[in-house]
Amino acid sequence: MADPRGQLPEEVLALIFRHLSLRDRAAAAGVCQAWAAAATYSIVWRDTNVSCDCEGEDMLPASLSACLDHIHNLRLEFEPSREPSRRMATKLLTALAGRAQGLRGLRLECHGEKPLFDAGSDILDAVQAVCKAARALRHLDLRRLPFTLDDALVLQVARGCPELCSLFLDNCTLVGSVGPDSVLELLAACPRVRILGLHLATLSRATLEELAAPDRAPFALLALRCACPEDARASALPDEAWAAVRRRHPGLAVELELEPTLSADTVRRVLQPSVPVAALRLNLSGDTVGPVRFAAHHYATSLRVLEVRAAASAELNAALEELATRCAGLREVHCFCVVRPAVLGAFRAHCPRLRSYTLKLTREPHPWRPTLVA
Repeated sequence: MADPRGQLPEEVLALIFRHLSLRDRAAAAGVCQAWAAAATYSIVWRDTNVSCDCEGEDMLPASLSACLDHIHNLRLEFEPSREPSRRMATKLLTALAGRAQGLRGLRLECHGEKPLFDAGSDILDAVQAVCKAARALRHLDLRRLPFTLDDALVLQVARGCPELCSLFLDNCTLVGSVGPDSVLELLAACPRVRILGLHLATLSRATLEELAAPDRAPFALLALRCACPEDARASALPDEAWAAVRRRHPGLAVELELEPTLSADTVRRVLQPSVPVAALRLNLSGDTVGPVRFAAHHYATSLRVLEVRAAASAELNAALEELATRCAGLREVHCFCVVRPAVLGAFRAHCPRLRSYTLKLTREPHPWRPTLVA
């Protein structure tokens, strides 16, 4: 019931305040006592999105710092090349580290270019401090950090976050510094992990054997990015090891992202028949037709998403048509080159679950927008 004096109930105010930025929450808290009380409700802070580019230096006054206790999930955006944005991100993470007992999820996203030779030590140190304090952390997503992640960070997560369920380390970096042993230690210390995002070089046969262990909790997703020089030099993972993981976790989905640094030999080592590939993203400088044909023959029952960045050719058109006839469960296909009409017709005819596609018959200005299937 509305307040007879015309004041909205604090519960209603809290539902409104949860959609405000930190700066606007602070401003609202200064209006009156009722608004100040509503601004501290836990529902306002439970799922918080912060864009440091839109906040001011005083985005979190002392009067609201205690509300960090209520944050369960934080999505933090900042631009590493802008000093104010970066400073605010570091400040917020540092403050959160002192009040992270209830934190369940942390996702960091960088926008814009990072400065050359920038190791991001300020941000990574703050992330480690949060992981040291957040014993209840379940989800950590660092895919959008442009800095090189290392063993120290992974080992801190292993020691500090025993409840962890998902961890994404497959970020865009030119150097991979997380070793396979760190991932093994993480899996041993965090038995509930069921989602992992890694660079290929970080994955070892021992890790696959650990995932296939009889007492391992059901594993749902393994996202592998193959982009840095270490990935190109990674040892081949035997098909029988993948087969064992697939038998142990029949619901496992693997996402593969293959970048131009990979040679044709490396691509052949990565694409093993028993890998349950659900999403395949090909951005290769060499042969793309071979991997598409391989996917058509070996991933027909598991493939749900295909993305291809390659030069147009009759061979690629033929490979895409073959894949369309074999992969009936496909839900998305995005090809960033012009294709012939028969390719579009094949996907529309043979993939009844298709939800969106990027299959252009003529060259168009970029960016190319996908077509949604009604």
